[in-house]
Amino acid sequence: MSTNTVKPRRLLPLLTIDQIQSLKPELADVVEYRKSGLSLNHIVGCPLECGYCVRHLFDNFGMKVPRALMSDEEGVALLTAHKYFRAHRTPIQLFNRATDPMLPVVKPHTFNVLRLLDEQGLTNHVLVITRWRVSEEDCAVLNSFRNIKLTVLVTYSGIQHEQIEPVDSDIAAASLKTLYDNAERYRTILYLRPIVPGLNDSDENIARAVELSHHAHATVFTGLFFRDQMAAYYEEHGLPMPYEDTARRKIMPEESEQRILDAFARPEDHAEPWGPLFRKTSCGVAYAHGEADYNGHYGIRELCDICPLAQLKLCADAWVAPDLAEVTAAARELGATGEVEVTERAIIVEGLNEPPRYFLQHGYGYQCHDREKPHHHRRHGRADIGWPAPTAP
Repeated sequence: MSTNTVKPRRLLPLLTIDQIQSLKPELADVVEYRKSGLSLNHIVGCPLECGYCVRHLFDNFGMKVPRALMSDEEGVALLTAHKYFRAHRTPIQLFNRATDPMLPVVKPHTFNVLRLLDEQGLTNHVLVITRWRVSEEDCAVLNSFRNIKLTVLVTYSGIQHEQIEPVDSDIAAASLKTLYDNAERYRTILYLRPIVPGLNDSDENIARAVELSHHAHATVFTGLFFRDQMAAYYEEHGLPMPYEDTARRKIMPEESEQRILDAFARPEDHAEPWGPLFRKTSCGVAYAHGEADYNGHYGIRELCDICPLAQLKLCADAWVAPDLAEVTAAARELGATGEVEVTERAIIVEGLNEPPRYFLQHGYGYQCHDREKPHHHRRHGRADIGWPAPTAP
């Protein structure tokens, strides 16, 4: 049981039924399955105004004052009763879609939800992503949870264009150092994102990221999620367009990735030639907790070519292809159509959208892909922008 006795400050007022009904349906549905976990988002609204925020997708970017759709107890009950939730297995994310979990008015809810999960004896991974201020007092609370495997990912971009990134990145840098210096039961990750060519991938930007990586248990880097709604916002506000096209997946050009790899390279260290640097969130989280990747990325070997050797062995030992008959039956029960395959890289299905695919992926610890949306060699899960024409693996 948790020993945390911190009493939450006054919690946020609840939205009325009419206010909730005015929200986009996806925003009113507080539990969403995303690749890094089943995500609980019953707090909506954020004043930070990051130009590329996913809140654009939910038509609530203008909602600056956080509000609650329900109580924390109701939110946690919905999460743990969700059809895709499995105790001790399903990774969980908190408040990563419509607010920042460490904002002063949101933080009491974050701590309360963590306490509610911890007191159930759950050992699931729980991810909290922030770019805001974290104090030593906050760290004491985060250290108090005894069951959940807690990871705090600190988003750092280094972008200095104030209309695109109004939040001073030094705030995130300070929080990262505070979290790392005080970590006992939790782990902290430098979340280097979004990398955008010409905006924050200069030698100076990347050198700063390398320095900050020494204050984290792992570093994960990724690109920009640039959809039509973000492009419309950029155009409306006269912001420089990062790319000519938008994409369904994150955009992380090959050249930018190589610049980061070159900067992090430690050729004299044969055990960790790039240090604890990862392309995927779950890889960094798993490494920080001394576990194999729960997303089964080991099947996509070109993702693993920068991983520490000890982590590769952990993942290799845990990575087992599921039985075809068993996974076919499970996929059919979820609504899959067409042939189900189990290749040396992934389970391949048809007719399943992302949530049931993630359910299979986390259940088997093995990648699960949609045949109609192939993951191309070397850009797994990324947009094709900034890469040469796809080639066969």
